[in-house]
Amino acid sequence: MPLFEIHKDNMNSVEYTNFKTEKQLQRLVEKNLDTIFSCRFVASEFSTGTQHGGRIDTLALSEDNNPVIIEYKKVESSELINQSLFYLSWIDDHRGDFEIAVQKQLGHGIEIDWSDVRVICIAPGYRKYDLHAVKVMGANIELWRYR
Repeated sequence: MPLFEIHKDNMNSVEYTNFKTEKQLQRLVEKNLDTIFSCRFVASEFSTGTQHGGRIDTLALSEDNNPVIIEYKKVESSELINQSLFYLSWIDDHRGDFEIAVQKQLGHGIEIDWSDVRVICIAPGYRKYDLHAVKVMGANIELWRYR
């Protein structure tokens, strides 16, 4: 299905472009977090520490001051849902680390609302089992597709 850009009363066809790397997608989303997700950027490639051995692609703060974790994939991955659950658990156990990251990036005085932490996964597609799992598990995980 074609996409169009609208300028006043005119429409122009938008060409598809492929991301060569996951990092290209990540940079584009991070620079446009407010436009796409109504979020403020907090950190990129945030380390979960040596014990957990992971890196969260993007940390953000929603317009309601809720923590947001964003993970990107260049290809479909069955690990993405498990990774999302891991990061939800990690951030709940490491609230102080997130709060420090927010203070460093956005300044002091922001009251973080921990009642609605969410993960946004951005990938070209998802397997039917992953779609079903997200629907029934009750975790706040959003699956976004890109082309």
